[in-house]
Amino acid sequence: MNIFAKSALVGSTWATNTRLTLQDGTIATIVPATKPLAGDICVDTLLPALGNLHSHSFQRAMAGMTEVRAAGQESFWTWRKLMYAFLERLTPDHVEAIAALTFMEMLEAGYASAGEFHYLHHQPNGAPYDAPAELSQRIFAATEATGIGLTHLPVLYSYGGVHQEPLAGGQLRFGNELEAYLALHEHCRAGLTHLPGDARIGIAPHSLRATSPHDLALVLAAAPNGPVHIHIAEQTKEVEEVQNAWGQRPVEWLLDHAEVDARWCLIHATHMTDTETAGVAKSGAVAGLCPITESNLGDGIFNGEAFARNGGMFGVGSDSNVRISLTEELRTLEYSQRLRDRSRNVMIDGSGSIGQFLYCGAARGSAMALDRNAGEIAVGRLADLTALNRDTAALCALRDDQVLDGLCFAAGDDVVTDVWSAGRHVVQGGRHIARETILPRFKAAMKSLVM
Repeated sequence: MNIFAKSALVGSTWATNTRLTLQDGTIATIVPATKPLAGDICVDTLLPALGNLHSHSFQRAMAGMTEVRAAGQESFWTWRKLMYAFLERLTPDHVEAIAALTFMEMLEAGYASAGEFHYLHHQPNGAPYDAPAELSQRIFAATEATGIGLTHLPVLYSYGGVHQEPLAGGQLRFGNELEAYLALHEHCRAGLTHLPGDARIGIAPHSLRATSPHDLALVLAAAPNGPVHIHIAEQTKEVEEVQNAWGQRPVEWLLDHAEVDARWCLIHATHMTDTETAGVAKSGAVAGLCPITESNLGDGIFNGEAFARNGGMFGVGSDSNVRISLTEELRTLEYSQRLRDRSRNVMIDGSGSIGQFLYCGAARGSAMALDRNAGEIAVGRLADLTALNRDTAALCALRDDQVLDGLCFAAGDDVVTDVWSAGRHVVQGGRHIARETILPRFKAAMKSLVM
């Protein structure tokens, strides 16, 4: 397959009239200042595609259902109770249909890959399915249906709180003791072999409140390679509980007791001191930021300016999938910094284009977090590519060096025309190639859920 782009961001440089040859899912050649040949797929502007580094796909079905204020103060914790109630109705067929719709929407928004932080393992009463990885297999089926690049992150969730309280209610579907989790992980690893070769697997201790120091050490020893994702310091209540129970704030404790390095992705890391912020940045770990969900849940604002100043790696994810929008994730990240600091153009290390810093930083960070050889247009990299239509009101007046500012702050996801995931051309003309199959299945699943 060959792609010809009027403009392409090759590495960190804009190239014109550029022709790419794709082979076995990777970029084989890049020729700038040339002409298209017969059979080339011609696009306007070509970018490295981002990975969506944090998703709970089943929560896409809850979008719009939790925006009514109940008596008393609404918070993350009351939202979580509603989520647990919702879990009582989800079947494996529902999970597959919802995940396919979620992955399709990610691709149409310009993402090429996803990190599925998958903690829905069992039946509503907590009993395992006959196939222990049944619900992971449904995620794999949705991956095949959409062509998205998957990094599967089965979650270790053992306790109901920092004092190792037993699981109850909706949490029963998540729960595994360590031995059962490691067996589940092996089932998932075997199932992944039926997906394309760019699929990856990692581990995901859910959070410090849902595991123990002992189990965390053992699961890390059992999985010495590959991604490690963990929720950390999302809510102030969580920070207080961990500090009271474990003697340190969550990020502080993790940096002191685990070998946090470039294979780690710390999801949210919302409430950090300046010392913790610098420590995470210098560790090489990726901060997994989910600005839309963090706004929706009232989590708080990431310490972005200090993190960027210390050279930290970051990426974005759609988390609860209340709204799947690549452009909105990036602008919400920057706008949260501006609102907190009452300033402009905040989230950057030094000076320059905010849009390019956000977009390219998230491309590199998500590739690292998802263990994908992607993140930039370069020979030998995976062909994770997004094409834009510059002939739109939001982008038509912008030079190449301004287009990422326009994308992040003026455009919507509807400027995306094409997406390739490891060379799979899954979005064409702005629509996913299997939309007409995926959308009716999702609607049927939702009808049965809400009846």
